[in-house]
Amino acid sequence: MTDVRTRAVILVVAVLVSVGLLYWQVPDMTLIIAFVALLVGLGGVAFFLRPQTIVTDREHAEPEDWAVTRMVADQSSIGLAITDRAGRLVCANELFTKWFNGAAVPPELPLQTGGNELLASAGRAAWRDGVGYAEGLKRGVAEYNAKVVRAGQGDEYLLWQMIPQIQADVLDDMIALIGGGGGRALSEAGILASVIGGEGRIRASNQAFALRATGRIDANISGRNFISFLRSDDKGTIFFEREGRHGMPVRLFHIPLDRQKENASALILLIDDDGGMVERGKALEQVESMLSLLPLGLALTDRDGRFLFFNEAFAKTAGIGENDQPLYPGDLMIRDDKSAVADAVRRYASGPPLTGDLAVRLRNGGDEPVALGIAGVRGLGDAAVLLSIRDNSEESKLKSQVAQATKMQAVGQLAGGVAHDFNNILTAIIGHCDLMLLRHAPGDSDYDDIQQVKNNSNRAAGLTRQLLAFSRQQTLRPQVLQLPDVVADVSNLLKRLLDETIELEVRHGRNLGLVRADPGQLEQVIINLGVNARDAMPNGGKISISTQAISAADVRSLKTEILPIGDYTALFFTDSGNGIPPRFIGKIFEPFFTTKAVGKGTGLGLSTVYGIIKQSGGYIFADSKPGEGTTFSIYFPVHRPTAEDTELATLDSPPVKATAKKELWGTGHVLLVEDEDMVRAVAERALSRQGYTVVTASEGEEALAVLAGQDDDEPPFDVIVSDVVMPNMDGPTMAKHVRKDHPDLPILFMSGYAEEQLRKSINLDKVNFLPKPFSVAQIAEAVAKTLAEHAKQP
Repeated sequence: MTDVRTRAVILVVAVLVSVGLLYWQVPDMTLIIAFVALLVGLGGVAFFLRPQTIVTDREHAEPEDWAVTRMVADQSSIGLAITDRAGRLVCANELFTKWFNGAAVPPELPLQTGGNELLASAGRAAWRDGVGYAEGLKRGVAEYNAKVVRAGQGDEYLLWQMIPQIQADVLDDMIALIGGGGGRALSEAGILASVIGGEGRIRASNQAFALRATGRIDANISGRNFISFLRSDDKGTIFFEREGRHGMPVRLFHIPLDRQKENASALILLIDDDGGMVERGKALEQVESMLSLLPLGLALTDRDGRFLFFNEAFAKTAGIGENDQPLYPGDLMIRDDKSAVADAVRRYASGPPLTGDLAVRLRNGGDEPVALGIAGVRGLGDAAVLLSIRDNSEESKLKSQVAQATKMQAVGQLAGGVAHDFNNILTAIIGHCDLMLLRHAPGDSDYDDIQQVKNNSNRAAGLTRQLLAFSRQQTLRPQVLQLPDVVADVSNLLKRLLDETIELEVRHGRNLGLVRADPGQLEQVIINLGVNARDAMPNGGKISISTQAISAADVRSLKTEILPIGDYTALFFTDSGNGIPPRFIGKIFEPFFTTKAVGKGTGLGLSTVYGIIKQSGGYIFADSKPGEGTTFSIYFPVHRPTAEDTELATLDSPPVKATAKKELWGTGHVLLVEDEDMVRAVAERALSRQGYTVVTASEGEEALAVLAGQDDDEPPFDVIVSDVVMPNMDGPTMAKHVRKDHPDLPILFMSGYAEEQLRKSINLDKVNFLPKPFSVAQIAEAVAKTLAEHAKQP
């Protein structure tokens, strides 16, 4: 612009000088005007004939060197971009924007760590030396080399050339295909597929390849060296390394994804090489000969599911006769299982050699299912599937028995908890009835109503005792005894309970071992079974009670997982009644389950029997067929006498009943600990009425605080009456703390649980036990007895 103005000033000056000289030589104005007009005309012609040069704002100018534009157009197979000295993007071709998610500005591209640093160094070299290079730029699976050239007439631009080394689009598509639905389709067809990079590492693989390579269908092997999963023998046959020397050979197909490069990424396909197995027919004959000798039920089918071979064990289990020739395995099954078996055989006949099993029911079998094992085999000619059949009726029976035992254990725990809570409620009801009866004479109008409430409460207490018997939480007094003696003692009573139309037969075996149990509870077992048998024979029948010695060898012959191996004394109770339907046989020992009419039974008879037998260490089984009667088999472990049995028999013998009336009045100082408010109130009133001074606490920590806060002038406690199960601190824990400071203080525990269950947690001396529910007289008697025993001790 400055040069143009200078030339214009010089031109004007020249014109003025020329006009002045002309006027000085020829002072004629007409001539001078004509001369000036001639100069102006010549200047206009020169102006319109000058070269056209358009100068635009540098900020919006296009490159002045059109060779750059031609280069961008000619090199469309690589990614191109142009930036100016300010680092701004001037333009970029379509490949560049596709590869880098739009018009990204070099060297700030979405590359992996370190890529942009290499690209920036190449840009600085291009500004300095005219050209710069960067190699190994990675973005995902794609890899690029970059060439940066300084360009333009004034060298004011950089041309960025991004040259791909791996065809990212093809590789990405192949990875998505093999890692997705395409790979699953290939797996189902038995084709193993893997995509590897130029360096030989796995980028993607389908499930069939992962299973053969690692043994797991869900294994993640991306990034692993592909060749590490394969091996070859001296003949060049390829095998999977994991399958060892006897693995199935495979045929490998290598499909490069960029044929212009020597070490390009590739798609690898593998299929089983059946041609690599020599003498397949002979091998199949040897396999069939071997299978025929095995005791397991085995068969072979072809790819279409037709039988090729089955051994005698298979035919026997499946119910195939000598003249029967089934065509397909589904022909042996019931109609509902035919399609499932056929589909499974076809699925295992192709693809990788997988294994599985089905629970099916045979057409010539019973209702119990059998286990049908299915395995794909390869390299045996036409044989494609190996079938194995196993009669698992015994296994199903054992599983059912274990499940039943587990259920009974859970129900027992529930019943014990319910009985404990119910005993607390009954304690309050019976106690308040006793307190009310003290204020009413027998002729009073309310006396009979109160007595009726108490009687019904005692009946409810009997139900809780049955629940505790079922849950194995009742108090037992076990003795070493002979089982026939108990049966003989209860037979007379049982005859009076049976109708005249029912015959009772009692037989005893020889050499019976001793058992250790509570005789009173065993009598309850026999009575309950007898009553149930009587109700099952409304038109008369026969009851047989027998005892028998069962040796360990006899137990092994029973083949049951429930009954441990050992010597037993067994009691068999059989009736000829209506029997128990199969749908009920698994529920008969559950509490409150009964098949009798409403009002004819509580459903606690057999549950009580079950609990007593289990708590005594025995086992009970029920076998019944509708219309053929029922047999209850009870097994007691034989007890080996020890030196302590004499002492235990003395301790377990029932005490002699006192004929004199017991004195319930007392003057002791009692600490009463009970978390149930209603039970605590009844016990406090009952003991206070008998002359005791009672201090109460709602749980163990409060009781310890009461003991610690006693003044010297206060009388010491003579006895602690405490519940066993309490929140925060239970009774036994509190008692252990008390004994540290008061070692001689007697303790009376009361609980709705069985004494045997609680003795394991109490484990203390000078401790008595009072079961719930109790009456006013019973708690007063228990406290008086505890104090009397403590007074007798030295």
